[in-house]
Amino acid sequence: MKTLSLNRRLLLAFSVLALAGAPALASAQTAPVTVFAAASLKNAMDDVGKAYTAKTGQAVRFSYAASSAIARQIEAHAPADVFISADSDWMDYVAGKGLIVKATRRDVLSNHLALIAPADSKLQLKIAKGMPIAAALGDGRLSVAGPDVPAGKYAKASLTALGVWPSVEGKLAQAENVRGALAFVARGEAPLGIVYDTDAKVEPKVRIVGLFPESTHPKIVYPAAVVAYSNNLAAGGFVGFLQGPEASAIFTRYGFIVLARPS
Repeated sequence: MKTLSLNRRLLLAFSVLALAGAPALASAQTAPVTVFAAASLKNAMDDVGKAYTAKTGQAVRFSYAASSAIARQIEAHAPADVFISADSDWMDYVAGKGLIVKATRRDVLSNHLALIAPADSKLQLKIAKGMPIAAALGDGRLSVAGPDVPAGKYAKASLTALGVWPSVEGKLAQAENVRGALAFVARGEAPLGIVYDTDAKVEPKVRIVGLFPESTHPKIVYPAAVVAYSNNLAAGGFVGFLQGPEASAIFTRYGFIVLARPS
């Protein structure tokens, strides 16, 4: 793994903190900023990318997947400039291997965990301790993201806290990422699923049955950071832009919770 010079680390960190200077820095770059981001961010992040390009003239391209898959891609030195995870664990994983510029790391967003059903489903279920979710599934399966995927981990934590995990553990339809779990329900292949409420809001073929109490799972956090082996100096400016007013307005419109920008 290449070691970043101290000067370059300082420059990347400064480009995050000094967002006012980021447009000039970005416009000097010709290579697009390549952002590897959690699948649940797709719709909002596509719009954020357009806003960033409109403001700076700097092109951005995205690759979306489960945070677990992205972390392993970065570990294999896939061509990424920025990593945006759907939990702290996978960002910690790459940080522990020296694969991000730690000074650029920012907790950008939060979210809610939702129980969903097909839009035409009449199923009603109150999310509470001991809820009869297994009975509600009948012969069907509960659509969730895989066990290494943040949405899948949050789902298991909530179901465990509510005391119903043992009743559904053998009735899961596990997807590669949260958008895959959403698709199972949207296509009517699963009567219930657990995704972020922001996913449900962009899919007209599903409806939200209820939201899981935040006390039942670790706080949902989306951290972002510059990838350590990136040579694109515009990457830091993009990370800084994520907590600026333009991006915050877009994320809010899609239902994300925008976290406070560090002072």
